[in-house]
Amino acid sequence: MCGLAAIVYFKNNLAEPETIRKMTDCMSHRGPDSDGFFVEENIALGHRRLSIIDLSEVANQPIEDATGRYQLLFNGEIFNFREVRKLLPDYPFKTQSDSEVLLAAYIKWGPDCLPLIKGMFVFMIWDRQKKSLFIARDRLGVKPLYYYFDEERFVCASEIRSILKTGWVAAKINMSAVRSFLSYQSIGFPFSIIQNILQLEAGCYMTIDNGRVTQTKYWSVTDSTGEFEYNNRKKVNTRIRELLREAVAGRMISDVPLGAFLSGGIDSSAIVGLMAEVSSAPVNTFTIGFHEKDFDESGYADLIAKKFNTSHNSLLLHPEVFLEELTNALNNMDTPSGDGVNTYVVSKAIRKSGLTVALSGVGGDELFAGYPFFKKFMEFRQYNAIWDRTSWVRKGAAALVSVGSSNKADRFSRMLSAASCSIAYAYPEFRRIISPQLLASLTKFNTRSLTVLEQQLRDRENEFEKFPLLSQVSIAEYLGYTQHTLLKDTDQMSMAVSLEVREPFFDHELIEFVLGIPDHIKYPRYPKSLLVDALDGLLPDEIVHRKKQGFLFPWSLWMKNELKSFVQHHINRISQRDFIRGENLRAHWQQFLKGNPKVGWMEIWLFVILEYWLEKNEIS
Repeated sequence: MCGLAAIVYFKNNLAEPETIRKMTDCMSHRGPDSDGFFVEENIALGHRRLSIIDLSEVANQPIEDATGRYQLLFNGEIFNFREVRKLLPDYPFKTQSDSEVLLAAYIKWGPDCLPLIKGMFVFMIWDRQKKSLFIARDRLGVKPLYYYFDEERFVCASEIRSILKTGWVAAKINMSAVRSFLSYQSIGFPFSIIQNILQLEAGCYMTIDNGRVTQTKYWSVTDSTGEFEYNNRKKVNTRIRELLREAVAGRMISDVPLGAFLSGGIDSSAIVGLMAEVSSAPVNTFTIGFHEKDFDESGYADLIAKKFNTSHNSLLLHPEVFLEELTNALNNMDTPSGDGVNTYVVSKAIRKSGLTVALSGVGGDELFAGYPFFKKFMEFRQYNAIWDRTSWVRKGAAALVSVGSSNKADRFSRMLSAASCSIAYAYPEFRRIISPQLLASLTKFNTRSLTVLEQQLRDRENEFEKFPLLSQVSIAEYLGYTQHTLLKDTDQMSMAVSLEVREPFFDHELIEFVLGIPDHIKYPRYPKSLLVDALDGLLPDEIVHRKKQGFLFPWSLWMKNELKSFVQHHINRISQRDFIRGENLRAHWQQFLKGNPKVGWMEIWLFVILEYWLEKNEIS
């Protein structure tokens, strides 16, 4: 896990070592163990390394091939690198790293190496002979890559602030991205929060050659899932267990201390149980416990730790520690997020315990129908056959429902008014935080146009139809919240404290298989029943049938008390910006303080986070 940066000059400019060093210095948290550079003619490459596999200095980057033609920069991990290495018997390896296997694979197969590798990655390879740069990003978008180019140059990095350090990009916000953020707390491909800085889409590679920048899609979550006897429950369960066990085993390869997040929920307990199966030594597990029973899950984690004989560590915290760490978390956000403080605090605690790598159960809900709206979408789709014929009835009902006093009523009203009951229309409403009507009141955005997420889902609507209904929700999740909030937060907040997090549930082979499973098998008769059944008794009933808690802290109460002055300051500041209707936003804040049930705390908090980030990064 590392930070990387590159500059390619299109004209006769000579690369400057000072600029690439500035870019990597501001990402030292992503790679505290070493730095490395390659600067020659019109190319500058920079790398910060967090050493995980092959800790020797010879494995530091950039890595050069034996001929001196190619230079590699790599961020992430290749989980099947030993298997791929066996396919390259003629390459003169000088390290035991996955990085060099990646370089050798590209030299032999070019972009065709991508289907062979399993991992989370962004890597780039400079061809000194052709004067071209190749960049690829992993299938699910676990690792980030931002870029900017103009007539003079192409520049890219693992973080936005690294690109801003060059001084070549005006620090101006992208208003379309801000609207997406306030709607869904996420910003979709290809845009970023900064004008003209773009994101490389997940499952894509790009080439920079002779001043041309081209991008190619090599994998999509909607690709065909292939043939399998899906109606045989026993075979389905067996295959899920095999794939998840393989995903866990591959993610346990490490030359530094490794452990696992253990909350005591189904997902993290499943990962720990499978880790115990494949490990010859006790697994290191780590739990955050709380003195307040409303938040504490450590008893369930203790049960799993005892069952699998793990080397268990539990740190008791007061929820208020999240308040104490708030500014540290916000200062470490490379891109604004309304949901990253929890990840930062937990990652920091685990890193302090001595671990460098941690496996996480994140992703289980998205794949195995763990959220309530999986069932709700199936209920919603029951009206598909009569949707067009009931337009006037639905719109009348929507008008009546909208008179209700809750956000849930508003959401249901918008769904009733939708042109279709497909996932392309339903998913944005499931995930929306600030409604178009409210956003139009609080900002000057044109909320009648589609957001990037809404447009992308409608453009790909036909691709969804070949999948079962529950899988359609999973796919929408991967294209929306999962990629642009969940994975982004996991990366930026864990790397802020130099911790590598690996997520077995985001294994692409596992995802491809599970997306093909029919609804009648996947339907959650009890929480994530398909996953639990596939693990065949691995998890005790106390874990499976417990009440789901998660990190649900009293932000609403804090914002009215301990955080009131902090929130007030930033609401007043952002109210002065020209895209905000300041009087309306301040009035909305006052309604929140008075306890108006129609005002959710996230509707206020997103504005606070945005203003803090803009001020911190001096964005105009």
